Amino acid sequence: MHEQTQLRFPFVTEARKPTPTPTFLTDDDLQDDRPREECGVFGVFGHPDAAALTALGLHALQHRGQEAAGIVAYDGEHFHSERRIGLVGDHFSSAKVIDRLKGDMAIGHVRYSTTGETVLRNVQPLFADLYGGGFAVCHNGNLTNAITLRNELVRNGAIFQSTSDTETILQLVAQSRKPRVMERFVDALSQIQGAYALVVLTNKKLIGARDPLGIRPLILGKLGGAPILCSETVALDIIGAEFVREIEPGEIVVATKDGIESIRPFPPQQVRPCVFEYIYFARPDSIVGGKSVYNVRKRLGQELATESYVDADVVIPVPDSGVPAAIGFAAQSGIPFELGIIRNHYVGRTFIEPTQHIRQLGVKLKHNANRAIVAGKRIVLVDDSVVRGTTSVKIVKMMYEAGAREVHMRIASPPITHPDFYGIDTPEREQLLAANYDLEEMRNYIGVDSLAFISVDGLYRAMGFSHRDQEHPQLTDHCFTGDYPTPLLDRDGEQRTTQLSLLAEIA
Repeated sequence: MHEQTQLRFPFVTEARKPTPTPTFLTDDDLQDDRPREECGVFGVFGHPDAAALTALGLHALQHRGQEAAGIVAYDGEHFHSERRIGLVGDHFSSAKVIDRLKGDMAIGHVRYSTTGETVLRNVQPLFADLYGGGFAVCHNGNLTNAITLRNELVRNGAIFQSTSDTETILQLVAQSRKPRVMERFVDALSQIQGAYALVVLTNKKLIGARDPLGIRPLILGKLGGAPILCSETVALDIIGAEFVREIEPGEIVVATKDGIESIRPFPPQQVRPCVFEYIYFARPDSIVGGKSVYNVRKRLGQELATESYVDADVVIPVPDSGVPAAIGFAAQSGIPFELGIIRNHYVGRTFIEPTQHIRQLGVKLKHNANRAIVAGKRIVLVDDSVVRGTTSVKIVKMMYEAGAREVHMRIASPPITHPDFYGIDTPEREQLLAANYDLEEMRNYIGVDSLAFISVDGLYRAMGFSHRDQEHPQLTDHCFTGDYPTPLLDRDGEQRTTQLSLLAEIA
């Protein structure tokens, strides 16, 4: 195996013949070969239904994290916290729970863990009583120097209650020598590196902060006179709130009873929002960076068809995230769009029965090939990304078993060759298919007649740029290019520690 340096135009060879064992596709299969979700944050200030609105906002952001959810509210005297493992709807639909979250200020979080295991002590918002009052924080993103800072804080006497990198921010605020809360918060932010969209609740303030590169999104809205902070515009839609604007990269906004203040404590930097918000993470009905996510994904499909057209009978999306790109591919290529894989949305994620045979039958209820569309056809499968490639193998096998004559796969993102350290859970490089195989080897592994990915410049064209600026890239695109926008102190520190350990063993 070797690292691919340049993609070749795909060519057609004889398809790999499927084995007679039936293939069943589960939700877990589909998630396994995707970049894992990040997290979602929400906050409201000065509304009598703050906790209920926060729960609704978290429902809209559920796609960003399904492992855990939490809400912290403040009633003017006391902070109230409810944190749970599992989905928002499983825990925050009860009036009894919402009634315990008293007050007109609240923040909430849905979690997919990228640092720290999924146990209750890691569920956000994290809360502590600090000098000057209570402090609750929730975080979307990942810090690239959290371990380095944590080790220093522990040496200075800090006692950590979680393994989440978010607690590093809380501890930095606690140990700051600045006299006022906002000064201590800015002091903490000046020491961290990486990606963050933060929502903070204190006794008197709702605070939002976005990293200087703008890697993670953060939105300002309002419901009547109540300010809202959230990860995506869909969280405003669900509660009938009005979009005001995006929080600018490097900006801190502070909502109090006197209004909203904007603070810009750091020098401006080249803005580089995460491209995966557009490719996969954000809901299609969200607006991110002034762009419709749905329209961007359609344009990705159009660019993909322009770059790697193939003569075929139908275009089939991999559900559900491949749908907009497949629509764009079909429109540009003139090949009909069809639903060749049907997903049953009314079957839960966990379907367990006593025997393997029954489990397989239950799994088939979730995703099934639409044989009437697939049989005898030359099909183009369109997906948004490939990570390990394991899901692609199963999908292609399913298409052949349904009678497909040819299967061509088109991917609406460039090959993922580098892991992420900014809040996306990607495997190590050794497990990334495109980091270890060239295009022909990937085609062979997946078992398709042809395989093509959109180019990096094609991705940028779909985003509205003429090309990628090599000197000053417009997006955070390191998963495709290896161009990380910030120093990776924790990773480099681990590598140095490993190297020193190996040297010591040799000596």
